[in-house]
Amino acid sequence: MSKDALKELIDVIDEQDIETIFQILIRFVPEEKPLSDEIEAINDANKSIEQFGTVPHSCVNWD
Repeated sequence: MSKDALKELIDVIDEQDIETIFQILIRFVPEEKPLSDEIEAINDANKSIEQFGTVPHSCVNWD
């Protein structure tokens, strides 16, 4: 599907559904480009999760 096809679909959406479609589409638009150190932190976290796994909720002291 192309962007043009999506634009044509938007023209046929009922006016009552515009806000719903907007709320869905806006989630796919990045607010700002991530910084290099943010990308590095995400990659480090992913490596840590691969290596050590995650902690189950039942093991967390929530008090």
